[in-house]
Amino acid sequence: MIIATFKLKKILLYRFAETNDKSFLAVINTIIETKTETTIYNTTPGQQKKIKEGKEQIAKGEYFTNEQVEMEIDKWITEK
Repeated sequence: MIIATFKLKKILLYRFAETNDKSFLAVINTIIETKTETTIYNTTPGQQKKIKEGKEQIAKGEYFTNEQVEMEIDKWITEK
């Protein structure tokens, strides 16, 4: 029997919600991580604050490009 992808996802979500087996869930998580390109990071409130501040700085244009940083590093190296 072939199950549509959407239906299979729905079944799996229900089953995951019903299990409390941490090691089983960890194994499933590892499998899913190897099949997806998205990484989920667990961040602390302090890290979240810094990320928000960084995004605000970028929105204001308060940042350096990688090329600008490399040029500055090259300048520092040649001055010494």
